[in-house]
Amino acid sequence: MNTLYVVVGLITMVLQWLIWALVIWAVLSWLIAFNVVNMQNGFVRGVVNALDRFFNPMLRPLRRILPDMGGIDLAPMVLILIIMLIQRGLPAILLDTGLM
Repeated sequence: MNTLYVVVGLITMVLQWLIWALVIWAVLSWLIAFNVVNMQNGFVRGVVNALDRFFNPMLRPLRRILPDMGGIDLAPMVLILIIMLIQRGLPAILLDTGLM
């Protein structure tokens, strides 16, 4: 019983970190687009490349489904909403079904 609570807590914590990383990636991409942060810096380039490699496989299917909004990418917001649904729904499903 306690193990299930720990596993659910760990999964929700990892999903929260994923949301924060996605927000950081989005803000960093805006800062790069407005030339606030320079991509010539090796550290910035490494962080951006790592986040791009991590999030693009998750965002690519959403970008295919969502309509083209000009220059606005809604896929990160939709991914955050999906992660939040999983984060809120997983404990309810696992802990309320009597698996304890």
